[in-house]
Amino acid sequence: GVHLQTGQLAAPPGLFHSPARHTRARKCYNRAARLTERGRGLTEEKVTRLEQITEERLAKLERVRALGLSPYPNRFPRSHTGAEAIQLLETEEAAGQLGQATLTLAGRVTARRGMGKLAFLDLRDGSARIQLMVQKNVLSEAAVAILEDLDIGDFIGASGTLSRTRTGEPTLMAADLTLLAKSLLPLPEKWHGLTDIDIRHRQRYLDLIANPAVKDAFELRSRIISATRR
Repeated sequence: GVHLQTGQLAAPPGLFHSPARHTRARKCYNRAARLTERGRGLTEEKVTRLEQITEERLAKLERVRALGLSPYPNRFPRSHTGAEAIQLLETEEAAGQLGQATLTLAGRVTARRGMGKLAFLDLRDGSARIQLMVQKNVLSEAAVAILEDLDIGDFIGASGTLSRTRTGEPTLMAADLTLLAKSLLPLPEKWHGLTDIDIRHRQRYLDLIANPAVKDAFELRSRIISATRR
């Protein structure tokens, strides 16, 4: 099916559970992915590469299930949005009580930078982007496994305390990670924005993912229409 919020093609939970259905389901899914990516105007070579990426991500999906974890949990309790977390960080800094509160955030991973046992992730939800700093030695074995198989585009939840890096970046010092949704297709090549007008109009979900300003314009338009109807 297609994820209602992201528009990305996603295999439904349990699709590849049965060995008897495994081969047929995988072929059907790959064919659907191929048609979806051709709709983006990609070449045959790039479509083949995308199929390989999908196979790799499906393998990671199976590894998550092998740990006894659901890659698509039904619920996840989030305590703050990204914007609320940044505002709380400023409040803690002003009160001289940095790192006092434990928060739980959720969003899409849009960037990843690794430095040995230390990893930095950019987490974006519908309100803002915030950085996660993850130290493997403070995570559980399951959380470390999730981190190692994490891809750009995955949805995760993270719990921890707030801090600010030397460069002034608002950061959640993550003590736990939860996989909320495994992305089986990669994000557009240029995360900072799509430039192909035809693709932006035909596949609006890609435009909304790649261009936050477009999403903001849609939300503003919706609020204006709602206000005029009252």
